[in-house]
Formats: sequence, structure tokens, C-alpha cells
Amino acid sequence: MLRVHFTAEDLARVRVAAGPDPMWEILLSLHVLRQRSATPVFGTWRAAVKATLPDDTRWLMQLAPPVGYSPDFLTPTAGACAVDAGIDAVLSTPVESLRADLGQLDSPRPDPRTHLLADGDVAALDSLGEALRAYHRHALAPIWDEVRAVVDADRAVRARSFLDSGCEGMLAGLHPTISWSPPVLSIESRFPHRDVWLRGQGLVLVPSYFCWERPIMLRDQSRTPVLVYPIARDLHVTSAGKRSLEALLGRTRAAALEVIAGGCTTSELARRLGISAASASAHASVLRDAGLAVAQRHRNSVLHTASALGVSLLA
Repeated sequence: MLRVHFTAEDLARVRVAAGPDPMWEILLSLHVLRQRSATPVFGTWRAAVKATLPDDTRWLMQLAPPVGYSPDFLTPTAGACAVDAGIDAVLSTPVESLRADLGQLDSPRPDPRTHLLADGDVAALDSLGEALRAYHRHALAPIWDEVRAVVDADRAVRARSFLDSGCEGMLAGLHPTISWSPPVLSIESRFPHRDVWLRGQGLVLVPSYFCWERPIMLRDQSRTPVLVYPIARDLHVTSAGKRSLEALLGRTRAAALEVIAGGCTTSELARRLGISAASASAHASVLRDAGLAVAQRHRNSVLHTASALGVSLLA
């Protein structure tokens, strides 16, 4: 059991990451590649990736075993970021942290580069950066639009849960393995009992496409507290479901609804879809008039979000 202890200050500082975190998705997808239990959901993706995985990325599997500890330094970002920024953060890890994290890694036959990495060897770090970029390009970039869409849909669900039930209700509803008994959030875990005290730092909630079975946290409590949890699989927009949605709404308008599900301004919608601001405004108006989206003026812009009907249609 993992027990997370909150103060009133921590509850006030809970936030949901603005989008998928590429470093967490890299790590957790590496787990999924070797987790047979994930086959019903990720079988097609696993088969495609494993058949063509570049040789220079296979070292990563040793750094990220599917069971047990994976080094905390591989996931330095607490929420959404660009993949290049995330990899730069990994490569900027102090040598002391590299050595401490890799010292906890249980690997019977470690790659020689792992020992060099623990010493901060520049060539080993460069090799790690190249492997992370190649893996992301090969395994995640082709499906990143889908990853972002389902994470955005989950964020919309969490926003509605917060409005209906407050922060404590949102925390309690994150996942079936989670229970809330103030001031402690309890998470079922296959690992030994562990207590985490947030001590006023708050908590970043990171919805994840590849997080499988149960939520996870970093082992090192000196880092920013992060709780990564699986998205609800009924929000998973499959290829068949996406085609049906496109047939119903049209491709651009279906894409607009997916973007709006995460909340966006008209200019953000235009940028994400690669269309003009006028076209984005027109698509948002049609979705709003159909009851699939709502709009609210916020300062000098209009914020669009999906309605309950829009979220249900995506699901």
C-alpha cells in the first residue's frame, strides 16, 4: 500500500498536468512492451513496435524493467513538456543522482554503458539521449495525436469532477485502486508499504496513456511529488472510433472536438489544427450550437471546453 499524506496546503496545490508527459510515456511504454497483461489493449502497438525497434534503443529496456524499480532520473518532468526539453532534463541529471538511482536498479547483466552512465560519462549520456530520441520517434511519435487526445479527454473529466466534488472528490475518483480518507490518499501497490508526506509541496497529477493497471509515484521524495495514473480506458479513442467520429462530424471538426476536450482558446485551437483563426472559430461555434462544447470569455479570449455530451461522444 502506498499512502500519500496531505495537508490543507497540499490540497490547495493539487493540479493536473496540462498534457501528456513524453518522458513518462517513454518509460511506461517500455514497461508495456514487456508486460503480457497489457496485450488486450496494446497488442497491436506492441507487435508493430517490437518488430521494427531500432537496435540502438534496446538498451532502454534494461534501464526500464517492467517489474520493480525504474530510475527516477528518467522522468524528471512533472507534467507536459516538449520531448527535447524532457530529454535535456534527463541528460542534465547530477552525477550523484545518476549514481544513486542506477545503484537501485536490479539488473543481472547490466549493459557496460550503465556503469559509465552512473559515473556521468559524456559518451554514455550522449548514447542515452540518442536512444531516447530514436525510441520516441519510432514508438510514440506516430500515435502522439491519439495520446494527446485521450489525455485531453481525461483532463476534461477531472475538471468536471473537481467542479462537482471538489479536490477531494477528484482525488478519490482517479482510479479504482485509489481511496481517500482525509488526509491520506491510499493506493494499492504490489510493492512494500510506503508513506509519502507532501509537506506543502502539493501534488501533480499526470494522466498517462501507457500507465497500466495502477498509479505510480517516484521513489525519491526529494523530487517534485507526482502521481501518474492510467487514463480511463473508455476514453481511449481507437482507430475505428476515430473513423466513426470523423464520418459523423467530418475530419477537421472531429479533431476540433478532441482538442476542445482539453480546454483551449480559439487561437490555440487554430494552432493545433493548422487552420485559420476564422475557421477555428467557425468549427467551435458549430460544436457549441450542437451542444458538444461550451464557450466562456476569459479576459481577452474565449475558452472552449467539451460539454458532458461532447466527452461522451468522444468516449
